[in-house]
Amino acid sequence: MNDTPTRYRDAFRAALIGLVVNLTLGLVKMFAGVVARSSALIADAVNSLGDALTSLAVLYGLNIAQRPADAEHPYGHMRAEGIAATNVAIGIIISAGIVGWEAMMRFGEIAPRTPWWAIAIAGGNVVLKEWLFQYKLSVGRRTRSASIIANAWDHRSDALCSLAVFAGLLIIRWGGPGWIDALAAIIVSMGVIASGIHLFRSSASELMDEQADPEFLASIHKTALAVTGVEDVETLLVRKVGLEYFADVHIEVNPSITVDFGHRIGHDVKDRLLKQHPELRDVLIHLEPHRDQAD
Repeated sequence: MNDTPTRYRDAFRAALIGLVVNLTLGLVKMFAGVVARSSALIADAVNSLGDALTSLAVLYGLNIAQRPADAEHPYGHMRAEGIAATNVAIGIIISAGIVGWEAMMRFGEIAPRTPWWAIAIAGGNVVLKEWLFQYKLSVGRRTRSASIIANAWDHRSDALCSLAVFAGLLIIRWGGPGWIDALAAIIVSMGVIASGIHLFRSSASELMDEQADPEFLASIHKTALAVTGVEDVETLLVRKVGLEYFADVHIEVNPSITVDFGHRIGHDVKDRLLKQHPELRDVLIHLEPHRDQAD
């Protein structure tokens, strides 16, 4: 049974939840920051509103990826999901750079004491962002969605930035120096930039048709080899496109069999692979004479 529609639905739901939560958090923090005259909260609010835009990008990418193949895109539109993932990674890098730059500009400023209710909002934001990270990471791994995984790490980076804001507001509230907040934000932003670069490289590798992970390859190899008539698997190429995979499999068969019999073996291999590995969108089978028997 093909579970691809279910995986797309789960990924779409996760992105939609992220959009709603980020938009709500952004508006609440913006109100709190303006009323409490906290530049840190206002900056964090802008960050959340930016995350709402990245969630929109992910939703759009997932929506495009589900479109059926057409004359101009005979292999489908699944790469739109990977493109969305790279855009999210770029957004993470840019937003972290902006946060770090603004933090450096705040060095030496005298920060006003933030009221407890605003500090509570900042603390609640950390909890919600970490929950979003855990939830989306789980969904992303289950659905194999690069854009949802990238979006999840975006939430983790936001949770760390928000934690720095929360800690800075507490320290300032208790009479600490104002530059503590800026220093924490700079350190966190550097870590977020490194995370964004890693995510970009990962999603870009997918767009370049990187070979699937060894465990998945081994599973496909085992399934193909178990089909009656298959003597060996000569070549196995598997690439990820969106939430699905395409496989090119070269199987070795007895060279003395008829073309019709070899054709049926090839179909058996394809049918078995598609049935046992629902992540596969399509499988291309190529027949080769078994080397030992050919001699």
